[in-house]
This record gives sequence, structure tokens and C-alpha cells, in this order.
Amino acid sequence: MQPAGGRILDSMARTKNPNKEPGRIKQMWDVFQMTRRYDSLAIWYLLLGFLMPIIIAVALGIVLSSDNIVGLVLYIIAGVLAGVLLFLIILGRRAERAAYSQIAGQPGAVGAVLKSSLRGGWIASEMPVNVSPKTQDAVYRAVGRGGVVLIGEGPRSRTQKMLEDERRAITRILPNVPVTFAYVGPDPDAVPLYKLAGHLRKLKNVLRKPEILAVSNRLTSLSKGKGGLPIPKGIDPFKARAPRPR
Repeated sequence: MQPAGGRILDSMARTKNPNKEPGRIKQMWDVFQMTRRYDSLAIWYLLLGFLMPIIIAVALGIVLSSDNIVGLVLYIIAGVLAGVLLFLIILGRRAERAAYSQIAGQPGAVGAVLKSSLRGGWIASEMPVNVSPKTQDAVYRAVGRGGVVLIGEGPRSRTQKMLEDERRAITRILPNVPVTFAYVGPDPDAVPLYKLAGHLRKLKNVLRKPEILAVSNRLTSLSKGKGGLPIPKGIDPFKARAPRPR
């Protein structure tokens, strides 16, 4: 499975020129520029992540190998390697956050997160289970160890009733499975888009792995019984273009 940072690197490279595979350094530079544009604090986190292991390594080298030049050099090399690794980890996470910030508030953004970032035994679809043709507010469903989670995409005042209707339909066929709500939208207490996958993984475990599959299959049959809906697919945040500066 390719990490989030790698997916961003590859997708941005293909966006610029689909017939040419750019070098890894060029891809990293493009990701850094995109991240810096949308995340003003990223550069400080990256500098801290790179310099901190080097400073610690130099300090350890001076204390433990002050009379051994070779030992001191090895400590410094280890610190640089650790700094580069930490730099890449931070860059990948901040870049993923910046990528999601580009699509936050757009229809299908929740589906993109569920498709690309939700792991850990959770089963979800990038297609919503219910959508308002008038406002484009949508309800998504995820099934995992935390039970069934219904995610409202849009203002809570408009998605609350949609979530309640969907919960009633679920409890009719699965009365013993807990159903939890999550809101992604403009409300102050809403879950930020980039934190949605982590929010679901933090829920208390109530289902075992075989039960997750059984519940998901039962709910899939319920959705098929409703008939098809003209619901847009989620947006891929890793293919989103950054707006050109004017």
C-alpha cells in the first residue's frame, strides 16, 4: 500500500505531464511548494523535524564520543538520516492535510476521504447513501469496529434529519448495532475533513471483524433495495489542482 505522501507525489507529477515521470526530488519540491502555499506553518514544522534529530545527535556525540572523531561523525550522520526521515514523514502528513483543504466544502469531499484514507478494517464507499438534490447535502456510511457511522456532509441544520431518517432505516434491520453520527461541514463543532478518518478510528470498538463484514453486506442489500440515486462520486484530493496565482 502506497503511503499518502507517495500518492500525492505521483498524482501531482501525472497532473503536470502524464507522459513523463519526473524525478523524485522534483516531485518532492512540487509537494513542498503546494503544502507551503496552503499551510503557512508547514515550513516551521519541517525545519524543526529536520534539525531536532541533528541537534540531539550532536549533543550525544559530544557527551559520549568527544574524544573519538569517528564516533562523533557517526552520530552526526545518524542525526542527519533521522532528520531526513522525520522531514519526509511531516511533509507527507502536512501535504495530505493541505490537499484535503483544497476540496473541503465541495460535494463529494467526504467520499474522497473515505476512499483514500480510511483503513483499519473499516468498510465505506465514496458514494453517499442519501443526497439532497436541492442542496447537494449528503449522508455517507462507514462500518467498522466502532459500529455504523453516518456522516453528514453539509450544515448540521440540514443534514440532521437526513441522518435520523437513515438511522431509523438501519435500526429496523439491525436493532442491536450502534449507530453514531459525525458531521463534516461549516459548523464550529464539525469534524475537519482531514481528521475524519482518525475520528472514526478513535471510536470505541463494538464489532468484531466477522461482524463488520456481515453488517456491511446487510446494509449494502438495504441500499440496493432503495434503487439507484444520481449521486456524484467523491473528489480525489490527490488529483486536485492548486489554483494558479494571479
